[in-house]
Amino acid sequence: MHSLIEGASRAADLESSESVMDNLMGLLRVHVKRGVNLAVRDVRSSDPYVVRLKTRIVKKDVNPEWNDDLTLSITDPDIPVSLTVYDHDTFSKDDKMGDSEFEVRSFIEALKTYTNLEEIPSGTVISRLKPGTDNCLVDESAIYVNDEGKIIQDLFLRLRNVECGEVEIQLQWIHYPGSKTF
Repeated sequence: MHSLIEGASRAADLESSESVMDNLMGLLRVHVKRGVNLAVRDVRSSDPYVVRLKTRIVKKDVNPEWNDDLTLSITDPDIPVSLTVYDHDTFSKDDKMGDSEFEVRSFIEALKTYTNLEEIPSGTVISRLKPGTDNCLVDESAIYVNDEGKIIQDLFLRLRNVECGEVEIQLQWIHYPGSKTF
């Protein structure tokens, strides 16, 4: 399971962080843009937030605009990244509003293949992933070079285990010195 790297405050946390760092391929920025047509879990609406790492709560909105950036450590490109949407409740346990997952292998392969980005025009689509029964994609997902010369992937994910709802996210790799991937 992919997780956020945080500063370690205890010896056990430090040891765990060091083992993650030993196997770390890199960091993935997940920009959680918005939810669309999310399930109602309160009287007329919901107070949704996304958990993998946690976005902020958007009060009384089944079409929330989060625009939150979450950073995940990637140690194995074959492990899918999962996320869950919850409805925040003040006086009771938060209600689950669905879950989804996405794979990062295609995105990482594009990063490895296209290293000379200054020669690739902005807007160039490097790869496309099709929705299917083996993924949670609602629409085709493009991996492309953006205006800043970075490789980006846009994904529109269908929530599972719920009557309705979708989450829009965008992936961007965070390069750091000594990354094992590149």
